[in-house]
Amino acid sequence: MDEYYQLQKELYLWALGMTGIAFLSVWFFYSLTTALSYLIGSCAGVVYLRLLAKNVEGIGREKQRLGNTGLAVFIGVMIVAFQWKQLEIVPIFLGFLTYKAAIIAYVLRTTLTP
Repeated sequence: MDEYYQLQKELYLWALGMTGIAFLSVWFFYSLTTALSYLIGSCAGVVYLRLLAKNVEGIGREKQRLGNTGLAVFIGVMIVAFQWKQLEIVPIFLGFLTYKAAIIAYVLRTTLTP
């Protein structure tokens, strides 16, 4: 389990690092509103990653379906974005996908480096 917790920690650090870099880049090239929309989506993605990690940790002990709560987080953020006209949908969606980019970056790093 120590390796699993180390993996979790590293994935969170990758996701937060990519979030910070992307937030600053979007703010520089677009606007603060767009960057904040991206940040909201990215935070929802990190929450989703945390919920997914909890579900994976509980496999074998509990019988539940994976991803139900995480899907609710994503749907909730998208509904808020649709209702609140100041938020932008595409940056929120792309921010949510940042956790996937962190997973890909981690896999590439562990695969390409000895």
